[in-house]
Amino acid sequence: MSVRVRIAEPTDLAALVVLFEAYRSFYDQASDAVGAEKFLADRFRLKDSTIFVAIVSGPEPIGFMQLYPSLSSTAMRRIFVLNDLYVAPEARRLGVGRALMDAAKEYARSEGAVRLTLSTAIDNATAQRLYEASGYERDRSFYQYNLRL
Repeated sequence: MSVRVRIAEPTDLAALVVLFEAYRSFYDQASDAVGAEKFLADRFRLKDSTIFVAIVSGPEPIGFMQLYPSLSSTAMRRIFVLNDLYVAPEARRLGVGRALMDAAKEYARSEGAVRLTLSTAIDNATAQRLYEASGYERDRSFYQYNLRL
C-alpha cells in the first residue's frame, strides 16, 4: 500500500478538522470543531505553518502533520517545530507516520533548516519509537520549561 504525502490546501480544511479534533482528543482536549476550523483556517490564511496530509486510498487524508518555522540563534539558521502529527487509528501501522516524518525532513532540508524539533507526551511510547526510528534523538542537554499565560 502506497502512502502519498502532500502539502495541504484550503480545500482540505473539512477533512483536516476531523483529524485535528481526533488529535486534540488524544491529548484530552474538549471537542471544539468550530474552534478547530478557525484555527486551521487561520494557518492557511496567515501562512504561519505548513500542514501536510497523508493519503493512502481515496481522496480523504488519513493523517496530518503541522510544521511551524522558527529560528536558532546559536546556529543562526532556520529550524522547524514539528508540533502536530496524527494518523487515524484505522491507518496506523501502514507507514503513514513514517511517510509524514520523511516529508518533514525533506521539506525542512529544502527550506535550508538546520534541524527539526518536536516534543511528545512522556507516556506516548508509540510516538517515541517512531521518532527514534526516524533518527530523532532525545535531548539530554536541555530541559523544556513552559509558562502558562
